[in-house]
Amino acid sequence: GRDATRSLGAEMSTLGLQGPVLIMAGQSARRLLEATWRESLGDSGYQYSIWDFGGECTLAEIERGKLTALEVGAKVIVGAGGGKLLDAARAVAADLSLPVVNCPTIASSDARCSALSVIYTEDGAVEAYRVYPRNPDLVLVDTAVVAQAPARFLVAGMGDALATLLEARTCFEGRVKNMRGGGSTMSALALAQLCYRTLIADGLAAKQA
Repeated sequence: GRDATRSLGAEMSTLGLQGPVLIMAGQSARRLLEATWRESLGDSGYQYSIWDFGGECTLAEIERGKLTALEVGAKVIVGAGGGKLLDAARAVAADLSLPVVNCPTIASSDARCSALSVIYTEDGAVEAYRVYPRNPDLVLVDTAVVAQAPARFLVAGMGDALATLLEARTCFEGRVKNMRGGGSTMSALALAQLCYRTLIADGLAAKQA
């Protein structure tokens, strides 16, 4: 919801997440939300530190994040930024066996809800995928922040969502195993179909408006 970041501390407290907190942040997230973090986390009694993301989810960047988390004694990782930042936050949390909170600043995919990270080389090429045993403990989407992102990210997200139906149909009909070794389900296919129909209907309505 709009200004959802104001409830970040309260939501974390409700889940029983303990501080100190390490916020791994992209440049836009820090610019837009630093004052709100101070208020929200402070009101809930959380001590926190902010770590500035270097821009690429590499092994070296993950190690740098882990060192900072250990230095500040973090008991929870909060990732605030785009997809690569959130991938790095999940990797740091997983390697240190810590809970992770994802606060996306763009709406380009559903990556912030996933239990994996894409690891890149220093040159920006995909190096590896890491799959984790659990999804993020909390995904908090501040629509006031997401709405300020460049429109191309929203358009990219719509394309990503539309492609999901084709992917789901191919996997279901071909009995393709997923990354965890399981099979595609009829419920997953139904969700993809619903997503497709919603996007077509709402996208058309938005265009006409």
